[in-house]
Amino acid sequence: MAGFHVENFGCRAARADGEALSGGLRAAGQHCVRRLSEADVVVVNTCSVTAEADREARAFIRRAHRVNPAAKIVVTGCYAQRAPGEIAALDGVSAVIGNSHKALAPQIITEQILANRFTRGGAESPSASAELVSVHRLLTGGAPIWADERFAHSFLEEAPLAPGAQTRPNLKIQEGCGNRCTFCVIPFTRGPSRSLPRAAVLRQVESFVGAGGNELVLSGINLGRWGRDFPGSGRDTLSALVREILEETHLPRLRLSSIEPMDWDSELIARMAEYGGARLARHAHLPLQSGSDAVLRRMHRRYRPWHYAEKVNALLCAGGEDLTLGADVMVGFPGETDGEFEETLAFVRALPFGYLHLFPFSPRPGTALQAAAPVEAAAVQERMAALRALIAEKSRAHRARFPGRALEAITLHTPAELDAPGRTLALTENFLPVEMEGSLPANQLVRVLVSGLTAEGALRGAPA
Repeated sequence: MAGFHVENFGCRAARADGEALSGGLRAAGQHCVRRLSEADVVVVNTCSVTAEADREARAFIRRAHRVNPAAKIVVTGCYAQRAPGEIAALDGVSAVIGNSHKALAPQIITEQILANRFTRGGAESPSASAELVSVHRLLTGGAPIWADERFAHSFLEEAPLAPGAQTRPNLKIQEGCGNRCTFCVIPFTRGPSRSLPRAAVLRQVESFVGAGGNELVLSGINLGRWGRDFPGSGRDTLSALVREILEETHLPRLRLSSIEPMDWDSELIARMAEYGGARLARHAHLPLQSGSDAVLRRMHRRYRPWHYAEKVNALLCAGGEDLTLGADVMVGFPGETDGEFEETLAFVRALPFGYLHLFPFSPRPGTALQAAAPVEAAAVQERMAALRALIAEKSRAHRARFPGRALEAITLHTPAELDAPGRTLALTENFLPVEMEGSLPANQLVRVLVSGLTAEGALRGAPA
């Protein structure tokens, strides 16, 4: 029985892929190990949304090969799809599996890597996976590659979910994106939008509940588009799916990951009003990217700042002021002027964000802006610093509303430095970290009486 280690990079949807891949390998009789030095196979599940993401993946591959030169390194994910030949040429890499073939990844790894029937650059031994992937296999001077532009084997359906290493696992129900934002490489690395069938989603939720799970996160590359690729009358919408999950299963808590602003339609917002604070987490992440109308137009985003503000106001009316609002904001988009950045700064200041994910623009090969002139690096750093300072202030103000209040939470895997003095790490229903007095195991639903904030800004409290 071979030991494998999966290292995930990128978004929740990518992590869900990694969790599903791990589940598939465990189902095939392999066992997961935490230490690189103990692994027979290291699976690197990459991101490629920025140049920095590519660099981080390459650095990890080099480190894995240095720490464990005997291990076979299999690289999958967005970087593997975007530039498979580049990765295949790296020392130590034994196979590259793009997103187009990731549904076959457990089979390829088990049959070809773990069973040692894979020869670097040589012929494949007869197997089910060999028959499937031989349709399109690219050979370079490096490792063999499974990748093409058809994405016929791209949806990696979850193995049965259970609380374990991830107390709150991600159930990825949607893959790919049909948008064509000028800066984004995702449509090229993930393909068009595709949805996990309703019956499969409900089966996964019921399995998770049966395994003792308490909080499940629905995720996707463009989650709000779930069901729109199905034929029929249009009854398959995310809002309908959320209602069905909450009415037909006993899942204690459902959380929605990132959803594009315009996909928060009136019906989905109504689900927040109906279930928010009870079984639907009062937490909404709406990608913003910019608060400038002109920049959003150049990005080919499908909303304007006032549309975004309308959605936020509607969500706050539905979920209440305790709802935690998050967003992604890009800094230094090509041509972004000081005035346009000030518009973003003012827009963020005006809305009750609890957190932001900030990142600088990074030109991506294959996109409309791959050769665009960048904003001066010093200006980008200054703007990032201004936004960091603003969101730190807003985040603390949001959390400062809760001392003296009781909040519902779920316990997480507590780091050793917190466990030693007898404290437990938890996450509130409205997505706020809390350090609780007392030692509790992970995956417990608790009610926390908040007493204050820690120096790092997390809530502090005790079981109510």
